[in-house]
Amino acid sequence: MRLKYKTLLLAVAPLLVSLALIAWAVQREQASLAERRRLQVRTAFMIAKQEELRHYVALALSTVSPLYNQNRDDEEIKQQVMQRLANLDYGPDGYFFLYSMDGVNLMHPRQPELVGRNLIELRDAGGEPTIRMLLERARSGGGFVVYHWRKPSSEVETAKLGYVTVLERWGWMIGTGLYLDDIDDFMRVIDDELERTTHTTLLWIAGTGGLGVALLFGCMLLLGFSEIKVSDAKLKLLARKVVTSQEEERAHLSRELHDGTGQTLVAVKLLIESALDRLEGGRDVVKAPLTRALERLKEALVEVRGMSHRLRPVMLDTLGLPAALQSLGEETCGESGTAFTMEVEGDEVELPEAVKTVLFRITQEALTNIQKHAGRAHVGLRLSFGEAGLHLSIHDDGRGFDVQSVREDPRRGIGLRNMRERIESVGGTLSVQSQPGLTRITAGMPYDAIRRFEASS
Repeated sequence: MRLKYKTLLLAVAPLLVSLALIAWAVQREQASLAERRRLQVRTAFMIAKQEELRHYVALALSTVSPLYNQNRDDEEIKQQVMQRLANLDYGPDGYFFLYSMDGVNLMHPRQPELVGRNLIELRDAGGEPTIRMLLERARSGGGFVVYHWRKPSSEVETAKLGYVTVLERWGWMIGTGLYLDDIDDFMRVIDDELERTTHTTLLWIAGTGGLGVALLFGCMLLLGFSEIKVSDAKLKLLARKVVTSQEEERAHLSRELHDGTGQTLVAVKLLIESALDRLEGGRDVVKAPLTRALERLKEALVEVRGMSHRLRPVMLDTLGLPAALQSLGEETCGESGTAFTMEVEGDEVELPEAVKTVLFRITQEALTNIQKHAGRAHVGLRLSFGEAGLHLSIHDDGRGFDVQSVREDPRRGIGLRNMRERIESVGGTLSVQSQPGLTRITAGMPYDAIRRFEASS
């Protein structure tokens, strides 16, 4: 390890360790504070709810006292008391209930299906005997009980703070309760607020540490700036040479295939044709193999010419981009009998070789994908030279595909990713739209991006 890197490590390591210890201490203190605050808030809420329940029960007793104190025990007076209690609701989830001391439900305005049933063995989601706990509290003089019960407004079993008392002469337990999920909701809000506060504090600590480290790295970068600048220049030059060499090798291989291998195959083809002419009327045992060889040779010649054209189309260098795209589309679609049309809009603008090559390769990739997957009847290509830039659009009327799923699946859409990377390498953009009956791929190149690319090349 170089001396400057050792010096940087000795400076950064103590700073990072100190900041980590500070962050750990702050997080622990925040957690302790949050627990204390949570306990205080919950206690305050419970006290407020208990006081509220006392008022409700007092209201209920004052409502039924005129009837209860008549010293009547007949069914008519009891039904009147039940009716008054049933009418004393407060909100969608506030109501009173009645049970006999042996656990039979006498009145429940929110769950009438429970009336008349003995629920002494009923247990909540936690396994607690709910009605038995309420009755035991009522027998001991009344008071508060926390249990779980179904909340009418949400139909979800929720924690509930209940208050019960007893009407001794009739052997009734009267009670009501308040659900505690609002406390849980409020506690979640407090927890979120404390978490955000802790997160902000840790971000400040991390930001401070990052700033310190950045300053140290900045000093090191300033010291080695000239070295980095030289390395960057060498890397860019090497990258340009790689790209240039790749295209030159393509062009060289294309010429070799066309002028060397292609001409040799043409010569062999002519010799075989001459031999066949001389064997006119000759023996079929010789003529038939030569005829088949000639057919295979013709196919090989077409394939070699196609390979040469695909590696580096001559028309792209001689006649320009529109003619090369026209030739590529007619050749590719002509092989499968697909209808092909091309439109050129605006006055052609001279483009850098790299940009023309990228647009040609994108079109080549798109047409190949169409032939393989689209199941199309017509392919259209539009090259538009506008005021601000040029647009290349390839569309077909095939079956289409799901663009989002192809984009997210790493095993699919390699061609689309290649096209996008190619156009972005020269400062352009690529958009893809697809549905049954219409798939459109559009490459855009603003002239400003083209000029920036030329300046950087």
